[in-house]
Amino acid sequence: MKTIDKIYINGAFVTPKGNERFELISPTTNKKLGEVVLGNTEDVIAAIDAAKRAFKTFSKTTTEERIEYLQRLKASIEKRKQEFVDVMIEEYGGTFQFASASFDNMTNSFNSAIKLLNTYSFKKTMGESEVQMESIGVVGIIIPWNSSNGFICGKLATAIAAGCTVVIKPSEMSAQQTQLISEYFHEAGLPKGVYNIVNGLGEVVGAEISRNPDIAKISFTGSTMVGKMIAKEAVNTMKRVTLELGGKSPNIILDDADLSKAIPMAIAAAFMNSGQACIAATRLLVPENKLEEIKNIVSKTVSNTIVGDPKNQTTAVGPMVSKKQYERVQNYIQTGIDEGAEILVGGLGKPKGLEDGNFVKPTVFVNANNQMRIAREEIFGPVLSIITYKDEEEAIEIANDTTYGLQAYVSSASEDRAYKVASQLQAGRVQINKIGHDPMAPFGGFKQSGIGREFGTLGLEAYLEPRALIR
Repeated sequence: MKTIDKIYINGAFVTPKGNERFELISPTTNKKLGEVVLGNTEDVIAAIDAAKRAFKTFSKTTTEERIEYLQRLKASIEKRKQEFVDVMIEEYGGTFQFASASFDNMTNSFNSAIKLLNTYSFKKTMGESEVQMESIGVVGIIIPWNSSNGFICGKLATAIAAGCTVVIKPSEMSAQQTQLISEYFHEAGLPKGVYNIVNGLGEVVGAEISRNPDIAKISFTGSTMVGKMIAKEAVNTMKRVTLELGGKSPNIILDDADLSKAIPMAIAAAFMNSGQACIAATRLLVPENKLEEIKNIVSKTVSNTIVGDPKNQTTAVGPMVSKKQYERVQNYIQTGIDEGAEILVGGLGKPKGLEDGNFVKPTVFVNANNQMRIAREEIFGPVLSIITYKDEEEAIEIANDTTYGLQAYVSSASEDRAYKVASQLQAGRVQINKIGHDPMAPFGGFKQSGIGREFGTLGLEAYLEPRALIR
């Protein structure tokens, strides 16, 4: 059993001033893995002070220097794939499949930041003026437990590309993952204070980051509810914010789609990361006249979806991250039943033989409508609602009838038709006949799925302030 009793401030592992402990529990077995000692407000202030001092010189670094730092960070982790995959599987139950893909995204974050720096100009001409894109300052990075290190790499790579220094608050539930990446980042030998990592609770560490006047910007990934709290606090000191929040992504299957391909892909999109993904396609919109055919394919596909030990390479759905999350998902399944939706496959309780962990039966509802809670609220588990539509226009209307707008999906035999539909969806990203990620394209949400964008040029400029010189 492991005790994590260090945080990372000013280039060194230090003992936190805080003394509260948080237990790390395996979601696969519900046995205790270890404990993490949590930082307090004093620790956050020390981290911010270190980042503030480092910013004075780091913000003046050249593009070439920043590229070198990004290359060092990438080199420090790229040969340790197995270690990162193993700790992710153990600590939060991410499947081998998802953990492997997450690691690839970690390394690609540095590649894309380097690529961006090779082409981006920090000086522009606008009208008759010179516009200088200036590093914004100290950035507070607050991230969730689902793909914790992936979020760290993505946000840190962008901040470094922009010449910013950072204070990172990872989820306390990801302490083993955070410890591993901290150790390997330390080997990269970046200047002291450029990045600082403080384990702690949101209401302590996150709250200080949100209110501290020396934090110029916050980049947050998490729930819409918490994002609103951060935004309200941040406005008191006019912090810039990038908020990547919740989702209830629609997946439109058009009537000409090849169902033998589109439906298995739809199930994969719904149950990615065991359904614990903000971009999970948990509303499946299908033509009314093809419902019975689709039900048959969905039933067969889900029945062949392997639920079990996340270490196994064939496992597609692992456990929920905690007992609390398991109960949340169970409550939503019961809500769907109470609302009158029909369970096509799955249902309440744990799969046979998996009673020790936080495992959920992958569940699909039919006879659902877009006004039900299961179709409107983010469940964060392997629960899919199938909703029928009469024509293309109604499909688009249903898809857009949501408070969210993070990602959407469209399947069609015609690329042109899919493109036409995709262009009418209120979502920050729309996947057309695929599930993919473009690290150079912006990522973020419409409506209550967030504010601002990450990745690519728009993501970089969220860490910069424009200064116009008019002469």
